[in-house]
Amino acid sequence: MPTVDLPENPLFEFGTPPRFEDITPTHVLEAMPTLLNQTQQALAEYEQSIEPTWESIFDRLRSILEPIQFAWKVTGHLMGVRNSDDLREAHEAFQPAMVELYSALRQSQPIFNALESLSNGPTWNQIGPIRQRLVQKELTGMRLAGLSLEGESKDRFNHIQKELAELSTQFFNAVLDSRKAYGLLLRDAADIEGFPQTLREATATAARAHGETEATAEKGPWRITLAMPIAQPFLMYCQNRALREQVYRAMVTVASTGEYNNRPRIERILTLRREKAHLLGYASHAEISLSTKMAESVPVVESFLDEIRRAAKPKARQEHEDLQRFAQQQTGVADFELQPWDLSFWAEKMRKELYNLSEEELKPYHPFPHVLKGLFSMARRLFEIEVVPADDEVQVWHPDVRYFRIENLSGQTLASFYLDPFSRPENKRGGAWMDGIRGRQQGPDGSLQHPIAVLVCNQSPPTATRPALMSRREVVTLFHEFGHGLQHMLTTVDIPQAAGISNVEWDAVELPSQFMENWTLDKATVDGFAQHYETGEPMPDELFHRIIAAKNYRSATGMLRQIYFGHFDMTLHHYYDPDSKQDLDTLKRKVIEASTVLPPLDEDRFECSFGHIFSGGYAAGYYSYKWAEVLSADAFSAFEDAGLENESAMNELGMRFRNTVLAQGGGRHPMAVFQDFRGREPSTDPLMRHNGLS
Repeated sequence: MPTVDLPENPLFEFGTPPRFEDITPTHVLEAMPTLLNQTQQALAEYEQSIEPTWESIFDRLRSILEPIQFAWKVTGHLMGVRNSDDLREAHEAFQPAMVELYSALRQSQPIFNALESLSNGPTWNQIGPIRQRLVQKELTGMRLAGLSLEGESKDRFNHIQKELAELSTQFFNAVLDSRKAYGLLLRDAADIEGFPQTLREATATAARAHGETEATAEKGPWRITLAMPIAQPFLMYCQNRALREQVYRAMVTVASTGEYNNRPRIERILTLRREKAHLLGYASHAEISLSTKMAESVPVVESFLDEIRRAAKPKARQEHEDLQRFAQQQTGVADFELQPWDLSFWAEKMRKELYNLSEEELKPYHPFPHVLKGLFSMARRLFEIEVVPADDEVQVWHPDVRYFRIENLSGQTLASFYLDPFSRPENKRGGAWMDGIRGRQQGPDGSLQHPIAVLVCNQSPPTATRPALMSRREVVTLFHEFGHGLQHMLTTVDIPQAAGISNVEWDAVELPSQFMENWTLDKATVDGFAQHYETGEPMPDELFHRIIAAKNYRSATGMLRQIYFGHFDMTLHHYYDPDSKQDLDTLKRKVIEASTVLPPLDEDRFECSFGHIFSGGYAAGYYSYKWAEVLSADAFSAFEDAGLENESAMNELGMRFRNTVLAQGGGRHPMAVFQDFRGREPSTDPLMRHNGLS
């Protein structure tokens, strides 16, 4: 394949860590036409000469696609972490062509014929079980991509694919812009009564970023934004109920009105996904989604969600009644009725009352540098790896971004990763995620390409006077994303299509991440990171015991919230029909009735910012968080059974987890991988026990 002699453009430098500081939207505009033309020519030649062998089908195709995949992945990554109008325009300019390219690939009859010939040919039993699994997955994927369609049906299918990609990007941008557009500036010190110092500093910093150059934590003004490190503690500590209501209503109506309104996009996305399913012979998008997952069918998922709902809802109702009663006692108002904007405020007060515990008491013991060091120490203890700072080895897209190498205990490099920890609502999307910049693969000369991961969080940034102090939720999120990263980076599979998280069934991909969350309540792990940012003193044992005592505080409420999201997602993607009474509002009301205790506001439009299912990969798959939590809770229970204080057992089990769940990637079915680690099929009992539901 011809190469491109444009070294000055960083997007042509595939195979190396990207030059993030140098990349501009202009580079996208310059690189993509050349890469598209080059790729299309190479694919035309490839289809003419493809042979039914692994090397001819998979290895050749990967070498053709690598350059354009690198450029487009880097562009997509920057859309999430360094968004700008110019970058959006460049991305939108080439997104239709990229969708068309991949649609043509997935609908390529020569590739499909070669795969079928390979699966039925004389070398089938010689290529090994991993490659056999990948061939079968590829055949299934091509069928789901419309390969068997012809004529007008195929044209319509491809048009739907393009439009869905455009709608997804528009949805994402509308959420980002809507959140960024909101700001509540407080100038009266009475309005911030009850704010902890960390929130005062964060809101003053936000005010300075929006032109209030003299803003201070002590004197204000203080800007309330919809960035989670500000909005969540604001709802927790703001004593002004009217202000809480104002911010809460803004949160649940993000991207639901005016120029940012995502509601028409949602209805269009659901309509197109339904039409696409019908073209492929399925009743719904949910049936398509589940055809490639562990759960396999809509009834299986509905039964699973209902099992957890039946366990969680009665206790969640009791938790709400207890909170209602507590608020009435504290206010002295017998008929005081909790509203959605009251829940965080009174729940935090009740936790303080019951357990003498608050988030603000914990934060000083969670300075980000110490938490990071403790996380890496825990990984060494369990998985025998060293995480080594390597910031000067690569370019990054923001000064806050760190770069690390992962080595074995002999000093051999296994992988590396970027970590982008802090919230930047002006140009970085919310939430947290892991992605792979490149995967593990072996070259023709036997050399090994090490994987590179990107871990992105949105935690509270440092201030001028103190390091970033993390809430417990932020600590859990960091451990979660590192778990995803470990599966990408510690894979031992040299076949790139099965390395790391590649081709892992979607409802199992959260297993390593949720497994890692459990260690944030392990005494040895907590001792490794919980140090006061000013004194260096470790967290007192008495405080740790209060954390454990409060572990399941309102856990049923949290679980029911996740069931609500999963139920809503599956319901929309299986039952939505714009031509019948099964419209979005009707279905949402049914989900609310079944899966909530305190119904949301009538104007609540959380779906308009539900990026997981409308601009992410979780459509008809949000249930995966709970499905994988069954696996992760059961996996962690093996460590509990062995005794968390038993260091030799922890290391032995940690290495077994590394050599199974973290190593085997998508080369085997996740049930087989889980059984390799646990010795049996998973049970829901540990999940129920961990959440105090049994």
